[in-house]
Amino acid sequence: MLQSLYIQNYVLIDNLDITFRKGLSVITGETGAGKSIILGALGLVIGQRADGRSIRQGAEKCVIEAQFNVSAYQLESFFIENDLEYDAETCLLRRELFASGKSRAFVNDSPVSLNILKELGARLIDIHSQHQNLLLADNRFQLKVVDVMAQNELLLTAYRTQYTHYRNLQKELIALEEKAAQSKQEEDYIRFQLEQLSDARLKPDEQTELETEQEVLSHAEEIKSGLYRITNCLNGEEQGSVLLLKEALSIANTLERYYPKAREISERLKSAYIELNDLASETEGWKEDIEFNPERLDWVNERLDVIYNLQQKHRVNTVPELIAIESKFEEQLKEIDSFDEQVETLKNEIAETYQQLFDQATRLREKREAASQVISRQLEEMIATLGIPNARFVVDLQSRQEPGPDGMDEIRFLFSAHRNGTLQPVAQTASGGEISRLMLCLKAMIAGHTALPAILFDEIDTGVSGDIADKMGEIMQALSRDMQVITITHLPQIAAKGNMHYYVYKEDTPEKTVTCIRELNAEERITEVARMLSGATLTDASLANAKELLQIDNG
Repeated sequence: MLQSLYIQNYVLIDNLDITFRKGLSVITGETGAGKSIILGALGLVIGQRADGRSIRQGAEKCVIEAQFNVSAYQLESFFIENDLEYDAETCLLRRELFASGKSRAFVNDSPVSLNILKELGARLIDIHSQHQNLLLADNRFQLKVVDVMAQNELLLTAYRTQYTHYRNLQKELIALEEKAAQSKQEEDYIRFQLEQLSDARLKPDEQTELETEQEVLSHAEEIKSGLYRITNCLNGEEQGSVLLLKEALSIANTLERYYPKAREISERLKSAYIELNDLASETEGWKEDIEFNPERLDWVNERLDVIYNLQQKHRVNTVPELIAIESKFEEQLKEIDSFDEQVETLKNEIAETYQQLFDQATRLREKREAASQVISRQLEEMIATLGIPNARFVVDLQSRQEPGPDGMDEIRFLFSAHRNGTLQPVAQTASGGEISRLMLCLKAMIAGHTALPAILFDEIDTGVSGDIADKMGEIMQALSRDMQVITITHLPQIAAKGNMHYYVYKEDTPEKTVTCIRELNAEERITEVARMLSGATLTDASLANAKELLQIDNG
């Protein structure tokens, strides 16, 4: 419930503080007094867009605050999801506009985005203005009305979750088929590359081994000649190092008998002799192992050419990198070979999901069909009391082939103001006054099925008068027993139905003209209703009629 509205520096409003209560509140005033300005301020504080012209001329900043009692709203989850401080009793919305063009929004003094403010505002109050009558021609609005009456909220939530899953699967299938088609185009190329790598039969360490062998084979004669010379130096028959060491060792052994240090010389010579003698034997063997093999060299060169060409082609430097590329190609081919199976599996899952979605859509349609009958009957009964006794109203429910976000149904509201008239879409056949009355009836019907605690009607009574206006007032009065209703009106019949009556007026000062509002007392209310009946000049008859409308004893 809206408890209060504070407006500062907004258009023609200097400072304005209004308190609202339960029941039906009516707002009246002369044309141009500023009723729409107050409505605009309320719209801004619940998230509507603003422009620089909203700020009163000469002011730097505009502030609008609306306080709501939210004890019956069950909004705790919304506050938790949006990381906002929650008060189980009161919620304060504030909007600040600056002459510079900046705008700030707050919920319980915490800064929020305009989207969050708008989402919360929609849960607190429904502002029904003249332009909202256009919604009656909107098929989405019509479907929403039917779903509210059918109490489809839980079923719709489950359906939309399944629909999102269904759409995601469809997108996944499209992406998979595109990937499969692209991969099929690349398949020959991948197979050719893989065949080259597979035929090469690469081994991780072979490049190093082959390059070493290539060096040996390329210099076989030099290596063999060098080893021969080393062996001859070590173990030659005339001047070999081993032979000389053996002779030196024999001399040292002889000296040991009379020169003690010769023992150390002997041991060291013996060690050197053993080492060099072993080395001479090994170089002799190595020399025999080395031989020039042009055929083997050609094979090694060809093998290395294969490796080098593959490395250059794939822009890598090592055999392990080539082996990794080979593995990657193998995986790609496996994936290509499995695409048909993946596509078939996904199609089967989509078919199962579609069937589940279809079943949910069928349950939605059944409930919508039942609700449509109730809506047609109740609306015809209600609108008959508003001066269209022969009206016919039908909710036309048609099935779609493909599921949509709200099911597989299309809704059209068909209307005829005459018993024998052709039923046509509302927007094509109903007049402005008739649409206003239809919207009021629809709002009254769905009010008992929603958790919206407050509704504001902005001159919904345009185009009606007399008894019809009185009946519209009765509908609003009935609504106000279950929820807070605020209505801006020019009709005395409706104004007289209010529990509270607010009067909007302009006040001129030497410096400026400002819009003001105040709650009328009983006497002031009689005068205002009489003015609405007769105009600026009050008469005894208009005052008497006002008292009658207000159900005040003329005695």
